[in-house]
Amino acid sequence: MKYTRIYSDSKGTSHFEDRDIGFAEVNFAPPAPSLYLSAFQKAEQFAFCRIPAGWFGDWHPTPHHQFFFFLSGELEAEVSDGELRRFGPGSVVHLEDTGGKGHVTRVIGNEDVLAAVVQLPD
Repeated sequence: MKYTRIYSDSKGTSHFEDRDIGFAEVNFAPPAPSLYLSAFQKAEQFAFCRIPAGWFGDWHPTPHHQFFFFLSGELEAEVSDGELRRFGPGSVVHLEDTGGKGHVTRVIGNEDVLAAVVQLPD
């Protein structure tokens, strides 16, 4: 499984980075059969987010280190190095660009974007 990381370098320029998630076979919920689980990470809080169709967020950093798990709709993000990507249902984005120029975000199409947001400890 892959997810996308958005981060700022030491000059404040934001970038995308593709990362892999490793899984290990574990006996997670006995007596159910074993399954594959990634390493746990500490989370601070979570919420569900609805971003309305037509929404546009000009250059901004993320307010917290957080994961967005996209459930429906489509969103486009641009980082300050000029790269542009789209994220739809099933996409996972880890936002770390809490400083610098940040990124631009816009909802694509006529459907609201629904996401689960998990904020991480700083």
